[in-house]
Amino acid sequence: MLYLLSPAKSLDYDTPLPDGLPHTTPQFVRESTDLIEVLRTHSPQSIASLMALSDKLAALNVARYQAWRPRFTAANSRQAVLAFNGDVYDGLQARSLSAKDFAWAQDHVAILSGLYGVLRPLDRMQPYRLEMGTRLATGAGSNLYDYWGSQIAEHLNTRLRADKTPVVVNLASQEYFKAVDRKALKARVIECVFEDWKGGAYKVISFYAKRARGLMARYAITHRVATPHQLEGFDLDGYAFAPASSQPERLVFRRKVVPSA
Repeated sequence: MLYLLSPAKSLDYDTPLPDGLPHTTPQFVRESTDLIEVLRTHSPQSIASLMALSDKLAALNVARYQAWRPRFTAANSRQAVLAFNGDVYDGLQARSLSAKDFAWAQDHVAILSGLYGVLRPLDRMQPYRLEMGTRLATGAGSNLYDYWGSQIAEHLNTRLRADKTPVVVNLASQEYFKAVDRKALKARVIECVFEDWKGGAYKVISFYAKRARGLMARYAITHRVATPHQLEGFDLDGYAFAPASSQPERLVFRRKVVPSA
């Protein structure tokens, strides 16, 4: 099985890395380089408009595009799973994983990315901002979905080719999962839905759901979850499988009380 995650807007390139952590090179460097060349044609004002950013953030990212290089080093990059710093990664808590956990995650977790296509957890990543839903025009079309086409799905197929019954567990947002061409993907897709009790009903609360996706990825990594049925054992932070509300391709997990910090 493969577990798909979204990236995060917030990045951390300051916290020291764990000693001896291995690294790999992203697998779509040529495609990323081509996108960087397109981004470099845009002014800070254009980037601000294109991505709905403040002038300050637009200037920061224009500087990132100018500094980006196709060679990844310890000085200009770090492992993706430790560079992203949003709610999903707060749930994942990658810094506390063991070396064996990282090795398993490298083979079973895929982080979708507007700039990098797909990142493995230990792939080095230079800082950037390019959300998958951005309407960045390229020679392939008017947006990043056109640009990536079926490449992401084909990459996932390659990683799953040794599985007799390939399964993708989607823990990514819809914005990012749309980049996976479902017609080209040769795998069963399972969605995980996380609901919290609020106002007399169970509902998806964005902040908690994002963190829960990271918690599920952590659970899968630390328990080496290799079958859909094993996902039902997920019980972190008070969540529990809700069989009556679930379907084979849509697993629902519910929580009545949010644990105190």
